[in-house]
Amino acid sequence: MIEGPYFVLVVCGALWCGLVAGVFVAFSTFVMRGLGALPAARGIAAMNAVNVAALTPAFMVVFLGAALLCAVIAVVTFVLWPDENTVELLLGCALYLVGSFGVTIAANIPRNTALAALAGDEESESSAAYWRTYLREWVLFNHVRSAASLAASASFVLALT
Repeated sequence: MIEGPYFVLVVCGALWCGLVAGVFVAFSTFVMRGLGALPAARGIAAMNAVNVAALTPAFMVVFLGAALLCAVIAVVTFVLWPDENTVELLLGCALYLVGSFGVTIAANIPRNTALAALAGDEESESSAAYWRTYLREWVLFNHVRSAASLAASASFVLALT
């Protein structure tokens, strides 16, 4: 049974991962559709502005906070090695750290960096072509991040029940 501070830590992990999943789902379901409906030059400029605005303390606390919570939960789980729910706890940590945080680092950020490099050249056909590719690929990886974050949250909830 998970008790005391460990219980609070896992509840926070479930909530934080769920919150991140909600942000990612919002982007996948309507923000990116709205940006994709804009002419390429305006979509590129808007997404670049979103990417800069995302680097605020509020979002970083949520996104990096979930990663930190998952890392701490993993360490505590390895140290305590509870009789029950170890698999659910470690699975939740892995889902978020690899499927959300890792995919962000490996897939979404490099695409954002490439998009930022188009600033000042948004009107070109090559920029428009990259924008179409960017939308398709970025949203695909965002779906992965959404599912991984939600699954991590669900795994922590299962561990608590």
